[in-house]
This record gives sequence, structure tokens and C-alpha cells, in this order.
Amino acid sequence: MTATAILFDLLTVAVTFLIASLAYRPFIALLQSRRAGQVIQEELPAEHQRKAGTPTGGGILFVALAILGGLLAALAGHPGAFAPVAALALGGLVGLADDLQKLKVGSLGIPARLKFPLQLLVAVPVAFLAHHGQQWPLPFDLGWWYWPLAVLAIAATANAVNLTDGIDGLAGGLCAIAFTGLALLLPSASSGAKAVAMSVVGGLLAFLWYNRHPASVFMGDAGSLGLGYALAAMAIQQGFVLLLPLLGLVFVIETLSVMMQVAYFKATGGRRVFKMPPIHFTFQLEGWSENRIDAVFWTVGAVAALASAGAARL
Repeated sequence: MTATAILFDLLTVAVTFLIASLAYRPFIALLQSRRAGQVIQEELPAEHQRKAGTPTGGGILFVALAILGGLLAALAGHPGAFAPVAALALGGLVGLADDLQKLKVGSLGIPARLKFPLQLLVAVPVAFLAHHGQQWPLPFDLGWWYWPLAVLAIAATANAVNLTDGIDGLAGGLCAIAFTGLALLLPSASSGAKAVAMSVVGGLLAFLWYNRHPASVFMGDAGSLGLGYALAAMAIQQGFVLLLPLLGLVFVIETLSVMMQVAYFKATGGRRVFKMPPIHFTFQLEGWSENRIDAVFWTVGAVAALASAGAARL
């Protein structure tokens, strides 16, 4: 990586951070005026009940800025921007539809029986754009198996990020680490994809200023699903998808905690593995503060990102 490329990446982060920092306060006021308040599920810990009514949908802004950054990079002739831009846009739209549905009285969002098939359907064009001209690092050709595996990877990553978004700052910080890892630590990142990733990081850093505990705004599904789609799309695009579970290790752990709880609960007739999944809620019920959970989980995420970069060079 040349000094010029590093400077361009840092400049992209700085410019996006500055724009987002200036825009977030009036954007939060707009969300408040639209009564876009977070609905808190009754089974969540008592500390979370106090967050009811906190504006949600903050992810719309950093997703929009990252899309703009990617389009500008594409217009400037930098290759590789279209797949993550499409991922952010399509994932963000699915998430926005879910966020809007949740604002209706008594609604928990788009029903799961409809939401996951919709996520799979929307992942198809993202998988096409991410795969175009790329090959996964396997000693054999996947053939048509590429499509179900890629589509599933995109939808699974989006849902994993969404599940992790339950503690102030947690998902935003982990995504900032993961996108930085993909853009700076991996040798195959195209300049257009890096521009999108650095725009995401700059927007997330500004968002985290308002999303840190106690949060003034939440990212909503528009943010979490958009980030998840883009993270998976970039991993596929760079031939890095087999190491995606390592890069997103905390997201994987969070998802597995939910799957284990559900399976064990059904198999044992009501017994539990964790006090409450995803696992960050279990730590909170054990007395950990949200800031402590963030610090520990971010550290694990950073170590996983470095390990991913090392594995990619083997």
C-alpha cells in the first residue's frame, strides 16, 4: 500500500466524519420530530426499558454518505465500488421498511416468515455484483453452488450484525473495526471498495459519538442490515468470504448464542443455556456495564480482524 493510497483513505474517513458530525444533530432532531422512537421489547433488561422513545434510524445517514462516497469513487474511475454501494442501498431499504413497520403501534416489524425470504431475494443482485470477475480462493470451481452460498452468506451476515445491535455503540464499533480490516489490512481490496469502506468508517465514527452510552440515537435496521450486506459483499468481492466468520467473530458468537438458546430450549422443554441471548444481554444481566461490554467485545473484534489479515496472507 502506497503512501498516496493511505493518505486517500485517511482523507476519505476525515471528510465523511466531518460531514456526518455536522449533520447528525439536525438529523436526530428530524427523527424526533417524526416521532421515530425506538420500541423496546418487554423481555429486555430493565435498563433498556428506559431507552424507549430514543430516536432510531440513525443508520440512514451513514449509509447514505457511504453510498455517496462510493458513487463519487466510481465516477472518478476507481473500480469495485458498485457491489458495496448496491449492498448498502438494498440492505438499507429492507431495514428501513422494517423500521417503518416497527413504528406502528403493536408491531414488531416485518414478520420473520416474510423478512428472511425478502433478505435472500434482495441478496441475489448483491451476490451477482460482488462475484463479477472474482473467484473464491478454493482449489475447485464452485459452479452453481456459488449462488446459494453467496446469498446465504450475505443474508446471514446482515442478520448477525442486526442481532449484535442491542447495546449502545456495540454494533457500530464492531462494524467500524471490520470495515477498516477489510479496507486496510487485506491486500486485494480494490480502490472503489476501499472508498466505500472508509466512508462507512467515517460515518460510523461520527454516529458513535451520539450512539455511545447513553445513546442519543440508534442505527435501526436500516443501518445494521445495510452494514451487514456491504460487509459480506466486500468479503465476497475480495475473495475473502471463507475468512468472513473470523473477521466477524463477535457477530458469529452473538448469532450462535441465539441459535444455541433456541435449540436447547426446545430440546429440554424450557431450560436455558444463557440468561438471555444474544450473549451481550447475558453479560449485562451478570452486572457488566454497557461500556465494559463494548470495550471487551471491540477488543475481541480487533484481534479477530488482525488474525483475519494474517490468515489472508498465508
